[in-house]
Amino acid sequence: MSRVSRRAFAQGAVALGVAGVAGVAGVAGATGIAHPRVLGANDRIRIALIGCGDRGTALWKRFLAQPDVQPVAVCDVYQPYLQRAAEMAPGLAREEDFRRILERKDVDAVIVATPDHWHAIPTILACQAGKDVYVEKPLSLTVQEGRAMVKAARQYDRVVQTGSQQRSGPHYQKAVQLVRDGVIGPVHKITAGFTRNAMPGFLPIELGPEQPPTLNWDLWLGPAPKVPFDPFRCLYHFRWFWNYSGGQMTNWGAHNLDIARWALDEVGPQAVTAFGGRYEIKDGGETPDVQEIIYRFSKSLVTWSGREVNRLRDEYLVFHGTLGSLSVLRNGFTVTPEVWRGRRNRNTTPAMEPLEEAGDPRLMEDLHVRNFLDCVRSRQRPIADVEEGHRTAIVCHLGNIATRLGRTLTWDATTERFQNDEEANRYLGYTYRSPWNAYQKL
Repeated sequence: MSRVSRRAFAQGAVALGVAGVAGVAGVAGATGIAHPRVLGANDRIRIALIGCGDRGTALWKRFLAQPDVQPVAVCDVYQPYLQRAAEMAPGLAREEDFRRILERKDVDAVIVATPDHWHAIPTILACQAGKDVYVEKPLSLTVQEGRAMVKAARQYDRVVQTGSQQRSGPHYQKAVQLVRDGVIGPVHKITAGFTRNAMPGFLPIELGPEQPPTLNWDLWLGPAPKVPFDPFRCLYHFRWFWNYSGGQMTNWGAHNLDIARWALDEVGPQAVTAFGGRYEIKDGGETPDVQEIIYRFSKSLVTWSGREVNRLRDEYLVFHGTLGSLSVLRNGFTVTPEVWRGRRNRNTTPAMEPLEEAGDPRLMEDLHVRNFLDCVRSRQRPIADVEEGHRTAIVCHLGNIATRLGRTLTWDATTERFQNDEEANRYLGYTYRSPWNAYQKL
């Protein structure tokens, strides 16, 4: 692994947060920003993929379908995934270490579709190397990582799009505007959630008990604590371990709570309380299989219900207004009118007309990719800019922290710290494993 002096790092690198969050330099741009190519109208945008799992491959297909994209390279620590992505376009370079991708002069932008604990470092180093970034949601594993990602994007004037594709759905945009315009009346309660039945739990399917030679386990762990190879921890099931992700809270919560916060037009909540645990699923995972969270925003309560042990569909994302309730899914939204029946009131007239609009999940994904590419050219901020991704990730992280502590927490969105609760503040970051902690900001 290449090393850079602390002085060089201090001159050019963005530290990954404070109080225990670190990063490494050692790529182009660590001691000064690389000069990005100025794109002309007819130039193709040269793209590389970092993280070739299921989500990365799905994104890769959509990028490859765009007429102004020139694929250059793919990167993954698991060779079967790397080969699969490489075979999707002719002549692609293949790398195991993402830093080799960032050293390339023929890459304008990268897609970061790694597990969550690997979102921050590649994104920040890509910004330093003068490359734009499309990074999957949730933006970060911790609050401090997310703030460092925003800082890097701004310092190096990079376009960084969060993979919150629901923001690009025309029907989501219309739903948000209806809420903001007061069409369904004042909204003081928003219900969000995700439910399914995953009983009795999960098993590693693709990997056996022995570490295969096709997987670089140490590099997969990266900044996370060193543990022996576990086939259940990597590939898709990384989501159920706190060192790599935040369960369904940061998986689906990062989508639905993003739209809720967008509609409220608020930076974040003032307080959060939560309870939950991994009660019934006994597969070795850590994140909750049942979780209930209440957020207090300035004028609204937002609740999250997560359940992995029963599939009965609760409310996926509903805005409860005084005139009607707006329920939005990826295939469209409906507005169900309320009927005002006060005391001694026999009124049966709906307070508003019902509304309905269809949505297209596939179009939504394509529009999100297109928005990023257009912003790479225009240098404008994308619809799911890194700051918006960070603010939504914070909402998810707060819910998980409150769940793990089992109590109400008061949040200061300006300082991005809990008020009068140092135990909770310790969850805002973590100390990266050596050698990734080489440049920890003390």
